[in-house]
Amino acid sequence: MSENYRSRTERRKSSKKKKQSKRSAKRVFKRIFLTLLVLGFLLLVGGITTFAIMISDAPEFDPEKLKDPVSSKVYDMNDQLITELGTEKRDLVTFEEIPDLLINAILATEDVRFFDHSGIDLIRLGGAVISNFTDGFGSQGASTLTQQVVKLSFLSNEKTLKRKAQEAWLSFQMEQAFTKEQIFEMYVNKVSMGGNIYGVKAAARTYFGKELDELSLPEVALIAGLPQRPNAYNPFVNPDLADERKNTVLYLMNKHGFISEEQMEEAQNTHIETLLVEQENNEGNEDSPYDSFIDQIIDEVEELGYNVYTDGLEIYTTIDVDAQQKVYELLNSDEIFPNDEIQAGVILLDTKTGEIRAIGGGRYQKVQRGWNYAIDIERQPGSTIKPILDYGPAIEYLHWSTYHILVDEPHTYSTGDPVTNWDGQYDGAQTMRYHLKDSRNVPAIKALQTVGLEKAQSFAENLGIPFKEGEVITEAYGIGGFNTGIAPIDLAGAYSAFGNNGIYNEPHAIRKIVLSDGVTEIDMTPEPKSVMSDYTAFMITDMLKSVVQSGTGYRAAVSGVPIAGKTGTTNFADKEGSPDSWFAGYSTEYTAAIWVGYEEQTRAVDDTKIPQYIFKQLMTYVHEGVDTADFEQPNSVVKLAIEEGSNPAKLASEFTPEDKIIYEYFVKGYEPTEVSDNYEVPPVYNLTIEYDELREEVTLKWDYEEIDGIRFDIYASLEQSERELVASTDENEWTISDVALGLTYTFTVYAVYEEKTSEPESIDLDLTSFMTEPEPTEPPGETEEEMEEDEQEGEMGEETEDWEEEDHGENDDGVEDGNEDTDESNE
Repeated sequence: MSENYRSRTERRKSSKKKKQSKRSAKRVFKRIFLTLLVLGFLLLVGGITTFAIMISDAPEFDPEKLKDPVSSKVYDMNDQLITELGTEKRDLVTFEEIPDLLINAILATEDVRFFDHSGIDLIRLGGAVISNFTDGFGSQGASTLTQQVVKLSFLSNEKTLKRKAQEAWLSFQMEQAFTKEQIFEMYVNKVSMGGNIYGVKAAARTYFGKELDELSLPEVALIAGLPQRPNAYNPFVNPDLADERKNTVLYLMNKHGFISEEQMEEAQNTHIETLLVEQENNEGNEDSPYDSFIDQIIDEVEELGYNVYTDGLEIYTTIDVDAQQKVYELLNSDEIFPNDEIQAGVILLDTKTGEIRAIGGGRYQKVQRGWNYAIDIERQPGSTIKPILDYGPAIEYLHWSTYHILVDEPHTYSTGDPVTNWDGQYDGAQTMRYHLKDSRNVPAIKALQTVGLEKAQSFAENLGIPFKEGEVITEAYGIGGFNTGIAPIDLAGAYSAFGNNGIYNEPHAIRKIVLSDGVTEIDMTPEPKSVMSDYTAFMITDMLKSVVQSGTGYRAAVSGVPIAGKTGTTNFADKEGSPDSWFAGYSTEYTAAIWVGYEEQTRAVDDTKIPQYIFKQLMTYVHEGVDTADFEQPNSVVKLAIEEGSNPAKLASEFTPEDKIIYEYFVKGYEPTEVSDNYEVPPVYNLTIEYDELREEVTLKWDYEEIDGIRFDIYASLEQSERELVASTDENEWTISDVALGLTYTFTVYAVYEEKTSEPESIDLDLTSFMTEPEPTEPPGETEEEMEEDEQEGEMGEETEDWEEEDHGENDDGVEDGNEDTDESNE
């Protein structure tokens, strides 16, 4: 019984625990539910609040802005009006005039549920949100046709949550104010169709010479696909890319059931280029000097989300109209170019500000907003990249000097493939200046390998050189072997930083924009960035000056203007010739980059010097009357006399011959201190000797170069005796007294510098000819005959004296007779 009691008791306890557990679980669930409910409410409130804040400063929904566009005024660098943008080709069409085939193509491509939603497609929005979470915000759009009309009329292209919120709010208002047909009609009339063409009706006439109801299926597909990237898909400019876009639209039309698979395939097999009308038959395609510059203006305005053709802007640009006209004339000159097919791109910048003064987008351009060879191309830069990827980083990170010795010899990439020079030869150990001047490839690759690819790429990116996302350079990039390439605008921007003490200003064509309200201004001046040390900029510049003065770029030299620059060519992999020819250079005032080549990259440029000819003529023109200063050496750089051939660099000594001395630049703190001892102290020359008989002195004189710290030791030796130091002096002469006559002396002069002694220079002095005659001695005695002769001579002497007293006495006048006679004879 007790066991049964315990069993019942245990069962009761167990049942009680289960009930308590259930009640506890209910309480937890209830708490979680209430918490989620509160969080949801808070998120809803927060979302609504956030949405309200985002749309609080949204543009007012003004139906008037949905109507006629307002043109924009364009001003030059001196604030002079040069043109208006807004007189575009625009043929309005009503919804009833739009054929069903085109309506279906637009719906399939842009917004298939347009007639079912209220301005926002929640299904498409959900897919875009998921894509943006996985691929990053802005990776996929969800804009309906309504939202696109709103964006074209009121908002910018900026991809932010705030802009999307404002877009949704304005779209909701628009759906309340207009019918679906009216909104669709606005879209097809507003949308850009490439160049200055707006609306589907103008596009049909421009590209195909047809009315809308005459368009075939492939033509309709192209027109429906153009708005996504109107200039990229322009069939006159990029027919292959346009054909790909046409095929995508046809696929979407089939996917959504508007056409059959058979219709899709037949239309996809029709190349769009076969359907186009001739370009010269189209209005608005005439070339003008400003077209290439206008291209850049439009791009910069569109990046802000504005439309130059509709938004009534005042655009203050950086264009120098005279320079722009000169570029236009040069590019369309038959004297410079061998034929009309060869193309060129030119950019002229202000070195100090990055402001674009002129753009040459191509030769004989026939399509507005067409291919711009100064901005749009991606071509391998050849050796123009060496200062940017090789030698610039070597100076910046390794503190190399312009004298740094690199050996030009057989060498390989890290892959084992050989590096070759343009002439197939090797120049041995030479300075970095020499290798850059002569554009040697092996030393450039050695410099890049020493610096490292990562640092070199970072240095180039800071100079505005574009790389694809995730692109990692290889060693071949160091001599221009890019996978894709760059444009003249990129190269000019990078070179201008070298000429601007290491300060980079992004090339830009607009100074400021005044919005249509006449009050709001947008400053378009980019922020200057210090991208390298001033010593790197100066030393690269000085080496590039050598390129123009005596290297591969000598044809680009401008008389009286300090110019730095670099040539560049590319090579075919399987044949001789160069598909691309470059020159980039700069003064303290202007920077220019020029590319020359063919649209078909299989054709070679016959004369690779054309970029230098263009550069010389353009820079000569823009520098006329301009007092252009030379590049100033910064305090971080020292200039030193180096003994040529020393490795590592050694300072030239006082005795290094002038023809063995070169002057190079070093980063302060990294300059050499050791003086070369390759050359001995030179001897004196022109040693002469003078003897002063009266004073019995000898004066030695000699010639010597003026050298601080030099002294001269003078030795004397007498005949075969040992020499003796008689004097030390820092003068070029010396006088020695008390020289004995009748002897032969040898005088020797040594030049002495810091205890180093030159070879001797000697001269002899023979004084034996100055010896006096000896005094005569008395004879031992005289003979009798000699004595008699002496007595006779004595008597004769006495008679002579008496005669002199009688005949030669003074006369009465006190004048001697002889003297009187002499005076008479003198008269």
